[in-house]
Amino acid sequence: MRDLRKMAGGSRKGIRFSRLYSFSCLKSKFRDEHSQIGGKGYSRIVYCNDPDNPEQLQLRYRSNYVSTTKYTAFNFIPKSLFEQFRRVANIYFLAVACVSFSPLAPYSATSVLAPLVVVIGVTMAKEALEDWRRMKQDIEANNRKVKVYDRSNTFQDTRWKNLRVGNLVKVYKDEYFPADLLLISSSYEDGICYVETTNLDGETNLKVKHALDVTSSLRDDDYYKKFKAIIKCEDPNEDLYSFIGTMWYNGLQHPLSLQQILVRDSKLRNTEYVYGVVVFTGHDTKVMQNAIDPPKRSKIERKMDKIVYILFSLLVSVSLMGSFFFGITTKNDIHDGKVQRWYLQPEHTTVFYDPKRAALAAFFHFLTGLMLYGYLIPISLYVSIEMVKVLQGIFINQDQDMYYEETDNLAHARTSNLNEELGQVDTILSDKTGTLTCNSMDFVKCSIAGTAYGLGVTEVERALAKRKVDAKHNITNSSSNIQMSTDDVTDLGKSIKGFNFKDDRIMNGGWVNEPHADVIQKFFRVLALCHTAIPEVNQETGEIDYEAESPDEAAFVIAARELGFEFFERTQSSISLHELDYGKGRKTDRSYELLHVLEFSSARKRMSVIVKNAENQLLLLSKGADSAMFERLSRKAKDFEAKTREHIKRYAEAGLRTLVVAYRELSEDEFRSWEEEFLDAKASVNADRGALVDAATDKIERDLILLGATAVEDKLQKGVPQCIEKLANAGIKIWVITGDQMETAINIGYACGLLREDMKQIVITLDSPEISDLEKRGDENEATKASSESITEQIRKGKSQLCSGGSSTTFGLIIDGKSLSFALSSNLEGAFLDLVVHCASVICCRSTPKQKALVTRLVKKGTGKTTLAIGDGANDVGMLQEADIGVGISGVEGMQAAMSSDFTVAQFCFLERLLLVHGHWCYRRISMMICYFFYKNIAFGFTLFWFEARASFSGQPAYNDWYMSFYNVFFTSLPVIALGVFDQDVSARLCLKHPQLYEEGVHDILFSWPRILGWMLNGIISSMIIFFFTTNSILHQAFRRDGSVVDFEVLGVLMYTCVVWTVNCQMALSINYFTWIQHFFIWGSIAFWYIFLVIYGSLSPVVSTTAFRVLVEACAPSPFYWLATLLVVVSTLLPYILYRTLQVEFNPMIHDRIQRSGLGGSENESPGDLSIRHSGKMGSVKDKSRYRDSLLVKR
Repeated sequence: MRDLRKMAGGSRKGIRFSRLYSFSCLKSKFRDEHSQIGGKGYSRIVYCNDPDNPEQLQLRYRSNYVSTTKYTAFNFIPKSLFEQFRRVANIYFLAVACVSFSPLAPYSATSVLAPLVVVIGVTMAKEALEDWRRMKQDIEANNRKVKVYDRSNTFQDTRWKNLRVGNLVKVYKDEYFPADLLLISSSYEDGICYVETTNLDGETNLKVKHALDVTSSLRDDDYYKKFKAIIKCEDPNEDLYSFIGTMWYNGLQHPLSLQQILVRDSKLRNTEYVYGVVVFTGHDTKVMQNAIDPPKRSKIERKMDKIVYILFSLLVSVSLMGSFFFGITTKNDIHDGKVQRWYLQPEHTTVFYDPKRAALAAFFHFLTGLMLYGYLIPISLYVSIEMVKVLQGIFINQDQDMYYEETDNLAHARTSNLNEELGQVDTILSDKTGTLTCNSMDFVKCSIAGTAYGLGVTEVERALAKRKVDAKHNITNSSSNIQMSTDDVTDLGKSIKGFNFKDDRIMNGGWVNEPHADVIQKFFRVLALCHTAIPEVNQETGEIDYEAESPDEAAFVIAARELGFEFFERTQSSISLHELDYGKGRKTDRSYELLHVLEFSSARKRMSVIVKNAENQLLLLSKGADSAMFERLSRKAKDFEAKTREHIKRYAEAGLRTLVVAYRELSEDEFRSWEEEFLDAKASVNADRGALVDAATDKIERDLILLGATAVEDKLQKGVPQCIEKLANAGIKIWVITGDQMETAINIGYACGLLREDMKQIVITLDSPEISDLEKRGDENEATKASSESITEQIRKGKSQLCSGGSSTTFGLIIDGKSLSFALSSNLEGAFLDLVVHCASVICCRSTPKQKALVTRLVKKGTGKTTLAIGDGANDVGMLQEADIGVGISGVEGMQAAMSSDFTVAQFCFLERLLLVHGHWCYRRISMMICYFFYKNIAFGFTLFWFEARASFSGQPAYNDWYMSFYNVFFTSLPVIALGVFDQDVSARLCLKHPQLYEEGVHDILFSWPRILGWMLNGIISSMIIFFFTTNSILHQAFRRDGSVVDFEVLGVLMYTCVVWTVNCQMALSINYFTWIQHFFIWGSIAFWYIFLVIYGSLSPVVSTTAFRVLVEACAPSPFYWLATLLVVVSTLLPYILYRTLQVEFNPMIHDRIQRSGLGGSENESPGDLSIRHSGKMGSVKDKSRYRDSLLVKR
């Protein structure tokens, strides 16, 4: 306890970690690889503490001013306008606005410019507001203060933005680093410091950085009066995990690595202060180099562009038709010298109506038509959708049903571009560890000297037990002799995080009585020494916690502590343990000299330490994956290998993560010879440094003596099986891509419901004796050929299984990483894709991060359907960025995945609500919104066409200029925005109760071409009814009390009134979920039309023209006006009402059935009943899809 108090009292200043993070115990040894420095990619030169050096000034490095804004005060207007007019629709309206100043324009230029200015102005205002927020953050960051060493040989406060390359800075505890710094020294004697990188990768565990030994003693301000050095290093790049450089100091060269680099926006923790030299500034820093995030576009948005092109084609076609008939009519105005339409005076007209130049007049009329029918293109569509998506994102962010109390996290839409894509997901590709599981490891079992220890039943074992009908098949193996769950184990005593182990044979010192007590002692000694954890002492209780790089590592150190080998202290080159001496039968303190730490990496799949014990024995202690460790065992020391392999397989079947533990004793000569080679490799300064170091470590990690294996449990997250079941019922295919062993992955698949008993398995693997023999003989070409042929044959057999299985049979495919590398080759990927797309579930085992991304790309491009990738770790980033939608989980592994994703959730189970509720709503809302936009514009635009046809295609608009200008901006825009934000076809509860509803989005029912064209046809029919009913009902009738008939102005007002009423009432019929906001916007838009007409009509006739007092004096007093409006609007809506009535009655969609069951109170109707009874569009699409798929398989 005295040692614990010593550490609690702050003895860390005496701890020298420069040799702990080994690849750090470097000598200044250099070879020819230094030729890289100064070459391409390695040309940066920094004069330390001499930023005004003339040679450095010539290099013109960037300042430390950082701007994350898209615009500046000078380029905002031109750049923002350029962004707006990249859209085809806006270019068209700009061209129309320009031409409107010519005599060709059918209306005034002002009325054309006004809506364009409003729409562009609103969008630019939105961009400006977002950029202003970013600018405020930039101002705050750029004006932070930091201590900089100046010419007066003192540290003075300076703003971040004024920092320059070469400046010497002093950063204090809990301050952020203002630029990428080279660590010179710290408040600790050996120059180590603790860094929090939450802003970079989201990880909360502290990283240890350390200065070079030659500068670590410079721990006082006075030491820097004469400090000068030159750094030559790599050029600015985005790689956060490597740094190559050298420093010339006191006439000697010293290699630099990432361990000496303090990255901008990291925070100094648990260290009083550090000194550093600025290496990269501003946008050259690594965090800024990583700031580029290419946006994704949704499939609906891409289809919307095609629809706009269709409308442009329709616009041109209508204009051509009008100009053709206009040309014929104009040419016939003078026939055989006789004037036909004498009242137009064709013999004295302009070129625009000249019968003698009818073709030219028709061309000019075509240009007029392009402007007149421009209202077919919805000018406010894009800005309305942007506003709606932002508001939808806010609702996702504030959904309390996706709040995770343990981490205080809500779901977060990091982009609003993909909201509707959430409702169209066909395939989910998921990581396992930390995504389906908690990534909170518990040490539960182990195998030592061929004996299995640890009692209890894991979640996966319980799932396996349920699958076995016969009681004799229940789990009673030697590693699980007592039937208790691992949850129950902790209930037997004090709950210890990371330790869920129970076995009296080795607990409480009982292991000293075991037959292989010496092996058990070595086993737990390896667990207590082979790690990079840091002990943290609670000053109040004296208890020790561990700061570890991974949950697995923490679990091993805790297990060793609980079983008698307590790691409690590190010094500059040693690790100290309280360990049980089975010979003496009591605890003793033992100290081990730490010589090297050979760190874990995904390529090495193992970790080792080299230590010297009190008896001066040199020991190599290793732990790693079985695939990496068994091949490194000594041939003479495989006593327990067969038993250990058997236990590892059993543990894997129980869903546990396993590591093999081994060691060997080194001779002094062997160690010294290897160390020299290792240090040479570490001292090399080139891009291959990692490969050289791996080659050196590989030489020492051989001839190991097997001790046993560990097994830790990573429990499933709460609600994962239920979530997967719901998603599967929604028609979503689910893939799991993991690095685990096949047995582990399969049994996790059963535990979470991904695999089911009624599902037939297709297993593709290269785990065969023939291929293993070829690999052992070293015949790579033959092994590769045989592997490729084997995968080809297995894929063929898999397709045969699909064909032989009935339509009701579901299949699950399992493939290992080695097989996957062949399946993804160019000659097999097509056949592999044909196989996997017909499987309900796919599990890829032993997969690398690159394979995760390649599989995602194959599914996305091969199927053409929406893919969603979900993961929580840095190894999932490629997969998330490759998928159509990337969902990151803010889990134990940090926030790397979350920071690279489009959406974030705290738990996998929240994916159910994100997709089935928000995804369905957003997809439906955006689909309805776009269809309605085109409907209302076609309904309005074609009334202009019918009127022009009646007026001999004269180019005369039916309405006042300002009526047309305000149509899209004021009279019809707000209701459609309300639809996009608030509408719900069914409640959230019913969305979750009936996951089959989601298939409307998977099959794109609501935004299919038939539905889009149906809405367009509805618009054309509405325009015909409005025009022909209006004209035929009132043109020959007395309209006013004095008997006068309708004139041009009144006809325009009446038709326009019918259009406004019709499109808004159509909106009311389409909405499923009314709030006061919808009522206000719909009826308010109609009311605003009358208010506008009164106000605009009261202006001078010079301004209001045809609208002068037209409502007050002509229309409002006439009962015929109101009666005609009522009859025309009802007649126009009648076809849609009739269609929907027949559809709901005889061919309902699934949401129609759910709505009807909800209204009728039939809550007992099961989701299965709905899907079975559903015989509408979705069902036919699914049947066609199955038929098409079966043909593909047969081919």
